[in-house]
Amino acid sequence: SVHESLYFNPMLTNGVVHANVFGVRDWVTPHKMALLVLLSELGRAGAQLGLLERRRLNRLLLPLLQGPDMALSRLRKAIEECCPHLAGSVHIRLKLMAEGELKDMEQFFDDLSDSFSGTEPEVHKTSVVGLFLRHMILAYNKLSFSQVYKLYTALQQYFQKDEKKDGTDENEMELTNPEELDGKMEKEELDGPLREEEIACSGPLSQKQAEYFLSQQASLLKNDETKALAPASLQKELNNLLKFNPDFAEAHYLSYLNSLRVQDVFSSTHSLLHYFDRLILTGAESKSNGDEGYGRSLRYAALNLAALHCRFGHYQQAELALQEAIRIAQESNDHVCLQHCLSWLYILEQKIFDSCVLLEHSVNKSLHFGLPYLASLGIQSLVQQRAFAGKAANKLMDALKDSDLLHWKHSLSELIDISIAQKTAIWRLYGRSTMALQQAQTLLSMNSLEAVNVGVQQNNTESFAVVLCHLAELHAEQGYFAAASEILKHLKERFPPNSQHAQLWMLFDQKIQFERAMNDGRYHVADSLVAGITALNSIEGVYRKAIVLKAQNQMSEAHKLLQKLLIHCQKIKNTEMVIRVLLSTAELYWRSSCHTIALPVLLQALALAREYSLQYLASETVLNLAFSQLILGIPEQALNILHMAIEPVLAHGAVLDKGCAMFLVAKCQVASAASYPPQKKIEALESAILNLNEAKTYFAKVDCKEQLRDVLYFQARLFHSLGRTQERNKCAMLFRQLHQELPAHGVPLINAFK
Repeated sequence: SVHESLYFNPMLTNGVVHANVFGVRDWVTPHKMALLVLLSELGRAGAQLGLLERRRLNRLLLPLLQGPDMALSRLRKAIEECCPHLAGSVHIRLKLMAEGELKDMEQFFDDLSDSFSGTEPEVHKTSVVGLFLRHMILAYNKLSFSQVYKLYTALQQYFQKDEKKDGTDENEMELTNPEELDGKMEKEELDGPLREEEIACSGPLSQKQAEYFLSQQASLLKNDETKALAPASLQKELNNLLKFNPDFAEAHYLSYLNSLRVQDVFSSTHSLLHYFDRLILTGAESKSNGDEGYGRSLRYAALNLAALHCRFGHYQQAELALQEAIRIAQESNDHVCLQHCLSWLYILEQKIFDSCVLLEHSVNKSLHFGLPYLASLGIQSLVQQRAFAGKAANKLMDALKDSDLLHWKHSLSELIDISIAQKTAIWRLYGRSTMALQQAQTLLSMNSLEAVNVGVQQNNTESFAVVLCHLAELHAEQGYFAAASEILKHLKERFPPNSQHAQLWMLFDQKIQFERAMNDGRYHVADSLVAGITALNSIEGVYRKAIVLKAQNQMSEAHKLLQKLLIHCQKIKNTEMVIRVLLSTAELYWRSSCHTIALPVLLQALALAREYSLQYLASETVLNLAFSQLILGIPEQALNILHMAIEPVLAHGAVLDKGCAMFLVAKCQVASAASYPPQKKIEALESAILNLNEAKTYFAKVDCKEQLRDVLYFQARLFHSLGRTQERNKCAMLFRQLHQELPAHGVPLINAFK
């Protein structure tokens, strides 16, 4: 192509051709000549330009000077938006040059030097525009005659391509409605991040353009992945860069980040190793760090490789790489690298056994060596571990408060987000949904401390993904399914399926759909969702498969699955899931009329929930115990313990759990009223009907038809006992409608808590 033949001078070294792309920092292209014409016309216009137009043009110039080459039509549109008459002047000047002779181009470059002459020059030599002009003049003066001729030919092709496009657009305009055309124009964002077609047609990038492109894409991958190029397109452009300069280390690192987006183990490892190889070969590290440069690159290469293997679950390879990093860091007496190694060592050890000693040592050493980022991450990990170990919430929040002081002191905005997300998750674990909601809203209403480009979504980090997922689940639990769907829709836009945090919302989306299908009695739909949940989280998938089997009355299969899951969860110390499995096992025993066997299982679950401070699960277990006592014929005792457990459920529980709790209270009231005198019995039954009405409201909110059917059946029986025929007939009619829609599966209606 014109670009390659004109601007790349291959050098033959030891029989190998090396394209030394970045020997010259910048070179002249037709696009840059168009920018030079724009700057020249801007200087000529002078005072004729209004303040607003000049301000718009100044804002436009920087991305144009730094960005890749673009088509002339796109450049004209960008200038027209700022100053229409200046766009016309630029087009006429380029036309005269392209349709004129070679000497016109020569004269144009000779005239550029006049911008710096005089006592008050139009452009200062050290300004951004001044440096650009000087680079272009210098690059043009270095060209041979044949290269100048090729440049002139390229300019003609550049202009003619735009003319042809204009002719095509005019023909299309005659066949297109003006309204549709306006709509197309509005969609084009001229100052946004680079689009695929822009880079594809721009040709090879200069060193400055390449650096700008890499820094922009790296920033977008960190702050707003949706605005970055698609993984395949970005990799194509990086391969194009590396084709001309294989030793460009930063391009290899961006390739590594890009491969991580799509979970490509081979490519990410390959790019990471090449990055550190090139870093050593180019001598960049040795220049800045003296003799320590090579060793520093080697130890951080080993550390990054360990982190990469750990991310993909290759713990044995990660441990070997980490040992290598520790050995080199100890030889070089690099305490900072050793602290990073210690943090990763804790993460690896955590996969095998719980080790607080390493973590506490890491936090103390990080504070000693002035590494607040590492110290804070250590505190966060320690809090997470203590939360799973059942420590009191107030102590954990005090520890997080201390880490927050570090964050605000050092303006560590990313860690502030992580801390708030951690608090949200801890409150959810302890069953305090109101507090979790408050923390989630706090994070979402915060502004980032990091400066990001206009148009880039702030804080597209894992913390925000976690908080939004919790928010969606909280709304779904309260029956606000439309709001939950809106939150999930926002998550899908903010974290596309190919992004690294997409698995979070995918799992929550599947779980919410599963719960809705179970509430609605569509077990076949719930069963089809189990495969998707299992792919994202195997433990959740197995648990929900057991729930579906239980609902379909396949008791023996459900029991086998729950027992296997119980053993596995006890082994990995997943206490929350252990308690849920025990509660589901107890329900299986009720359904099989083994009520006495369910009691020790429930007591074991209650002991675990209280030991690990899981208040909500403890309350749910007490409700199950109350139901067992009701079945065993001691409703008075069941009512007594219900008063102890119902308050947390009504304050923080899901709507379905609230409905089940009120339904259970009504059942206990009716069972207790059997021994009451007539007047007191009527009062008890009236109170039970009110509780059933409340339960019915809760069940209707989550569209739980099976539970609604049971409540209507119970209400009809109570109205019949009280002689209220009209209300009884109404409940009976509604019950019949639901019963026909959802036929019973041979299980007595009263023989289930949920």
